Amino acid sequence: MTSQEEGTVARTAPEEAPGLDGGELELRTGAVPSPSFDGSGGDLDAAPADSRRRRRGVRIALVVACAAVVAAAAAGAALGVFGGGDEGTEATAPSGPPATTQVKRTTLTSSQALDGQLGYGDTVAVQAPAASGSAQSGQAQGGGGAAAGIVTWMPSDGDTITRGKPVYKVNQQSVPLLYGSVPLYRTLKPGVSGSDVKMLEKNLKALGYDGFTVDSDYTSDTAAAVEEWQDDLGRTETGEVGPGDAVVASGARRVAKAGLAVGDSLTGDVLTWTGTDRVISVDLPVQYADLAKKGGKSTVTLPDNTTVTAVVTDIGTPTSSGDSGGEGGDQQKSSGSGSSNATVPVELKVEDAKKLGAYQAASVSVEFAAEARSNVLAVPISALFARPGGGYAVEVVTGTKSEYRDVKLGMFGNGMVEVSGTGITEGTVVGVPK
Repeated sequence: MTSQEEGTVARTAPEEAPGLDGGELELRTGAVPSPSFDGSGGDLDAAPADSRRRRRGVRIALVVACAAVVAAAAAGAALGVFGGGDEGTEATAPSGPPATTQVKRTTLTSSQALDGQLGYGDTVAVQAPAASGSAQSGQAQGGGGAAAGIVTWMPSDGDTITRGKPVYKVNQQSVPLLYGSVPLYRTLKPGVSGSDVKMLEKNLKALGYDGFTVDSDYTSDTAAAVEEWQDDLGRTETGEVGPGDAVVASGARRVAKAGLAVGDSLTGDVLTWTGTDRVISVDLPVQYADLAKKGGKSTVTLPDNTTVTAVVTDIGTPTSSGDSGGEGGDQQKSSGSGSSNATVPVELKVEDAKKLGAYQAASVSVEFAAEARSNVLAVPISALFARPGGGYAVEVVTGTKSEYRDVKLGMFGNGMVEVSGTGITEGTVVGVPK
């Protein structure tokens, strides 16, 4: 074979190599420099045959190395190393996690958070007595003599009024607060009996007056105690108690807003007040009505993100703000869509009021427990790794190695999620973000 023929063989041999496609040929061709490798600057065809064979071996080795890198990258993608795959239950993690935690056996609680309002509850108006001294409507009754009287003293907004203390003064006479559920609707005097008499006598006893029996009968002994009480109030000692001589409420009250000022005629709403305990009010949508149970506990998040525990103390009657009149409203209600606006008023109370801090009124978040599951394996939600093809995995750490293991998800709650799967047991170490 001539030198020229040998040179031809050296150039065409790569094209005949088995298992190499055009791309590899191009890679190899682009990788071969025109000068010789020995630095002599001679023509490629003029190089000795053994030198050409060495160069061909180098070129083939470079192609094989490149192919190996491509194959490794493809294998890594298939195993989920670069973001996770959906084939197989285990895959090698790209590197160790930044932090770890353990699979825990715990109780998970799912919940529903709703907007609430911290305050002192509903306000109630204290009304001035009617000129005739007849019974007053509403939960609280005002009084203090003739309706033509002049207001001579009023409490300030935010003041707390307790049993026996004046609610207001008219014509310089105090109108005190009594605890009870029956307003003064008639004149109480010897010979009268009833629940209103017993209410008055219980208050007199609580204020330190004695010499009578607490029962439903207004006797001369009761009248004597009343005269002593009237003297202490600076009132005329008549021994009788009439409508408007006191205001009756279920307990101590906090003044929300004064309706009259000193010098006004005693008429209309004298003031509005609330209870003295701070409560949380929630208008619970009817679809969540079963979450609220009297005595049930809920978690309340305050504006500063601190949390306190509150107990449901009262559940009202469902009401609807979405009912509209006319034919359209009737059609809406008949179809059932109008009920979406129905709510149930719920009131909660924080047992340790000190934990509410200085908040008097604020918007809060109330979390009602919906479901609880005990004795489940759980990890923080942040430990989940989403597979591109669907499903989830966790990065399990064993010694200095880690791998992804597929998990099935259960209930979410408390920032954690229930998990199960092969090799997932209590105490298993899993990766989490820092």
